[in-house]
Amino acid sequence: MGFKRKSPEYEPPRISVQGHSADILLLGGVVLLSIFGLLMVYDASQFEAFQDLGDKYYFIKQQLLWVVLGFTALGFFSIFDYHRLQKLSPFLFLFSLVLLLLVFVPGLGSAAGGAHRWLKIGGITAQPAEIIKLSSVIFFANFFQQKVKSLPFLLILGLVGVIVGLFQKDLGSAVVFFMVAFGVYFAAGAPIIHLIALSFTGVAGFVGFIATSAYRKQRVLAFLDPFADPQGFSYHISQVLIALGSGGLFGVGIGQSRQKFAYIPEVTTDSIFSIVGEEFGFFGGIILIALISFVVLRGIAIAQAAPDNFGRLLAIGLTLWIGSQAAINLAAMVSLIPLTGVPLPFISYGGSALLANLVAVGILLNISKQTKT
Repeated sequence: MGFKRKSPEYEPPRISVQGHSADILLLGGVVLLSIFGLLMVYDASQFEAFQDLGDKYYFIKQQLLWVVLGFTALGFFSIFDYHRLQKLSPFLFLFSLVLLLLVFVPGLGSAAGGAHRWLKIGGITAQPAEIIKLSSVIFFANFFQQKVKSLPFLLILGLVGVIVGLFQKDLGSAVVFFMVAFGVYFAAGAPIIHLIALSFTGVAGFVGFIATSAYRKQRVLAFLDPFADPQGFSYHISQVLIALGSGGLFGVGIGQSRQKFAYIPEVTTDSIFSIVGEEFGFFGGIILIALISFVVLRGIAIAQAAPDNFGRLLAIGLTLWIGSQAAINLAAMVSLIPLTGVPLPFISYGGSALLANLVAVGILLNISKQTKT
């Protein structure tokens, strides 16, 4: 099971970078997504920013700063030999784990709605769950590159899952983490029986997480009937669906959304696709999904042509992370699954997620420069 190590048919378009070559189509797709993300963050955030902060440009200025930092990091990691990440992987993972625990320290952690997900250091707020998604991909790629070791993997998986899903109450990030970890595990050659066993265990754990939280139960009820309580527990998803329905086939026009005026919660982050659908319509949403899918396909192609097992597993994990997070966000927006709180890669407002995603793309570009064609 998994990706083939090498595909002789893979001949990605190339761009010269300091005497080497990188996949220009992957880079181009990510640039387009990031530009569109800036447009949508500005569009969706103006009312909220002016109402709450007195500056309608507040969110777009913050996001623009993160885009600059993110592409700087992308450039660095595109020329940083990914093989050097092997020795760094345990330290990166442990550092991320420490950050994950620091959110519970008074004065450092920031809670909202009973969820401890944010770390405040100076004037910077970061979400460690986004950082550990990146570091865990690097760690597991190195961990499994030579031999599949099941017991340590399961212990690490359980530890991070409990911290993120149960203690931080971030079930969406926990699901993404599990999906990516499972993907790397089975791409490394784990037995199919393990897939079956872990699938049942994962479903049982998911049900358990929901059963222990009244808030999560309400999200499931809202998923089953989005208009059951439009002024109560199903308010969020009902407003999202109203926005998408209002867009029709071609949308109401850029900047013309009505739902962004304090109707939709988390309108600049988890729910930003609802504004895309309202303003650009069904076809606009399809184009965005196609562009995200294109980026994922480029990542898969890079994984297939990676020059070694570490590069292959690393590319698989990074691509699966971006793809699964996008799929979960989009599925929640159209009520195929309950709302999860997972941001849409490259589009949603948020520095931690954007920076981590762009670092991942930088690593993929570095792998693409070392493929043997």
